[in-house]
Amino acid sequence: MQWNFDPVLFSIGSLSIHWYGALFAAAVLSGAHLMKRVFIKEKQDTSQLDNLLTYVVAGVVIGARLVHCLFYEPDYYLSNPLEILALWKGGLASHGGGLGAILGVFFFAKKNKMSFMSLLDRITLPTALFGVFVRSANFLNSEIVGAESELPWAIVFERVDNLARHPAQLYEALAYLCIFILLLSLYHKSKIKEYSGAMLGLFLSLCFSARFLIEFIKEPQASYSLGIGLNTGQLLSLPFLIFGIFLFVKAIKKEPNNKPVK
Repeated sequence: MQWNFDPVLFSIGSLSIHWYGALFAAAVLSGAHLMKRVFIKEKQDTSQLDNLLTYVVAGVVIGARLVHCLFYEPDYYLSNPLEILALWKGGLASHGGGLGAILGVFFFAKKNKMSFMSLLDRITLPTALFGVFVRSANFLNSEIVGAESELPWAIVFERVDNLARHPAQLYEALAYLCIFILLLSLYHKSKIKEYSGAMLGLFLSLCFSARFLIEFIKEPQASYSLGIGLNTGQLLSLPFLIFGIFLFVKAIKKEPNNKPVK
């Protein structure tokens, strides 16, 4: 399959709206709607959701940008620190986005005297869905491409080169979609939300297991080589993966705590 999709959704004069931005906005709005349904289901005050959204989105953007700059292209950005602010040029790391989201929830929960872990458990639902949107946007942009492949579904990203490659972005998008469906089903049909930290632990375990494995068939994204058989994305995934397993096992060993967000 040949792929040469125009990343620009539409232009008005010198202003261009890109598909990436549109899907990013759709991800945020979908996540906000999903959290509103969660709050309504648990009879919580939905008036706080706009503030929660602000904290989380700010944390995602800041964290994703800083981790990309400092871990994937440190030489360039340390030599050109003002370029860190040039978000429109691209460059966001999902590991940093995840850490930023956690910090955003922490500050929101502390300010509003809510349960930090209960919020994190429920935030996993829109976060998994967010991953589907963002990786789909990466596919439309012909970025974060896979390694060369002779498989029948390999794709030639004409904006990159003329080589047939794994559609690694779609692999990740599909993985996150499956994780979202699983978490949503467990949230509605099981008692997992009563075990503080269980949903977050399961999300981190599954998400970063998928990320770790898919990295094997991605083109290197970092501007340097570690020379140890694992790339930067995999090394950044390991702490999240290990912590997720620890958190899930610890959560299910405890007595259930049937408390909602507050």
